Amino acid sequence: MKLKINSVVDYGTLESERVNLTVVEDCNLNHYILIDTTYSGEDTISNKIRHTHWFNSQKVKKGDEVVLYTKTGKTKIEDINNGINKRYTMYWKLGNSVWNNAGDAAVLLEVTAWKTTMVSEN
Repeated sequence: MKLKINSVVDYGTLESERVNLTVVEDCNLNHYILIDTTYSGEDTISNKIRHTHWFNSQKVKKGDEVVLYTKTGKTKIEDINNGINKRYTMYWKLGNSVWNNAGDAAVLLEVTAWKTTMVSEN
């Protein structure tokens, strides 16, 4: 996987709740979906997916950082590491916190192919 979750910070507090990720290999963020689920047992995640965030298209490079806030805001890109890398601050644009307790699980999915079908076409 070319992107990794470092931490979920300030869970339960909408204004500061965020997920910190690091780019470990050049990629496009639109190949990643972050989901919120719970643990159903020790080290076993449940299939109860409660929130999803499919990242918009954004090419990123190894060493870049991605910060996804739960709240509403405008995407911001800033230089880090003396201009070698960038930090992409993005927003889920939700009105309530996602990560409400330590029993939640943040899961990152890498999606390499997808097809959409309009409901009216079924």
